[in-house]
Amino acid sequence: MITTIGETKIKPKHRASCHCGQVELELSLPNGIIDPRRCDCSMCRRRGAIVASVNLDDIKIVKGKDVLKRYQFNTFTAQHFFCSNCGIYTHHQRRSNPSQYGYNIACLEGVNPFELGDVVTNDGVNHPADR
Repeated sequence: MITTIGETKIKPKHRASCHCGQVELELSLPNGIIDPRRCDCSMCRRRGAIVASVNLDDIKIVKGKDVLKRYQFNTFTAQHFFCSNCGIYTHHQRRSNPSQYGYNIACLEGVNPFELGDVVTNDGVNHPADR
């Protein structure tokens, strides 16, 4: 199935990259972008990304594993990945579901996340893992 955002077709295997192109990912998106969202936790508020999720085996690092940097904080469950050259957040292993990666929709090849329309904001300040 191919879905669209604006004029962009979301392919079942879709490329993503950081700004400088040193990091390239391949994502399996057979049903398109599912559940796009923002989060208001301290990390997400600062980076401002719109994310969606896939299973861990649905992201392949095609190029740039050596330039990816990992950042962890608080419970050290989530692992946030950034290009060490341009600083762009590409994806993270989720704290609420460690069997999934959240990925930065803006990194998808040809996708303008502003064409998604209204995007829900999750309450990351009161994260269930903090209770």
